[in-house]
Amino acid sequence: MKRLFCAALLLLVACQPSPREKAKPALWEVSGAKGEKGWLMGTVHALPAPVDWRSQPINAALVASDELLLEISNADDPAALGKMLDSLSHSAGHPPFAMRIRPDLRAKLVSMMAQYDLQQLSPDTLETWAFALSLSRAVLAESKSRYGLELELMQAVKGKPIGELEGASAQFRVFDTLPEVDQRDLLNAVVSGADDNNDTLTTAWKRGDMQVLAAETHRGLLADAELREALLLKRNRDWAGKIAAKLKAGRQPFVAVGVAHMAGADGLPAMLAARGFILRRIQ
Repeated sequence: MKRLFCAALLLLVACQPSPREKAKPALWEVSGAKGEKGWLMGTVHALPAPVDWRSQPINAALVASDELLLEISNADDPAALGKMLDSLSHSAGHPPFAMRIRPDLRAKLVSMMAQYDLQQLSPDTLETWAFALSLSRAVLAESKSRYGLELELMQAVKGKPIGELEGASAQFRVFDTLPEVDQRDLLNAVVSGADDNNDTLTTAWKRGDMQVLAAETHRGLLADAELREALLLKRNRDWAGKIAAKLKAGRQPFVAVGVAHMAGADGLPAMLAARGFILRRIQ
C-alpha cells in the first residue's frame, strides 16, 4: 500500500502543470495636472511559453483602469485578420521572390521556402511585404513562439471596453504603403535574422530592462532608418496623440503595446512626458 501510495503521489505531481516562469515587465503610471490617470505596459507578441506576468502593480492598474488599449482589438479573430491581409497583399507583375532579395541571401531564402512549405505562394501577385510577413509567421510557428499577452489581457479586463490604437487594417497598411525598396529591406531583415531567437529582447522584457530594450530598437530591421521611421517612430507619434486625447477626455486607459514602442527617447513614455504628463515607473 505504501508503494502504491507513493506511485500515485508521483503520478499526481507529474500531472501538475509546470509553474510559469516569473516575468516583471516595465509598467508606468501616467498622470496629469487635471487628474488624468493611465498606465503603460510593454508586451512581447510571441513568447516560446506562457509566463507569470500578473504582479500586484499590474493587477491594481488593471482594476483601476476603465479601458484596455491595444494595438489591435481583434487579435483573437485570426480569420478576420487573414481576410484583411489577403485584401491588401496582392497586385500584378512582381518578379520572383529570389529576385527581390540581396544576392547573398537568395540560397537561404530558397531553403527557407522549402523548409516552411511556402512554394505555393505566387510571386506574380504577392507583394513583398506580405511575403516577408508570411515568412516571418512561418518561422515563429515552427519555433512555437506563439504565446502573447494580448489575449490574457483581454480576459483580465473582461467587461471593460477594449479599444485599439491602430487597428489591423491600418497596421497592415503601414507595410502596404512602404516603398518597394523598403519592403525588400524588410524581406532581407526577415531572412537574415531568421536564425536569431531574440533571447536578448525576451530576457530584457521579463526583467523590465529598458536600457537593453532601447538598444534592441536599433538592431535588425529597425536598424534601417526608413523602416524605423515607418514601423516605430511615426506610429509612436500617432499613438502618443491618441493616448493623450483619451487622458484629456477623462478616460483611464491601460495601454499595452509591443515593448519596443516603450523604449528610449522615442518611446511612448518619453513622448507623453514631452506633452506635459507625469510618467512614474511603478514596476
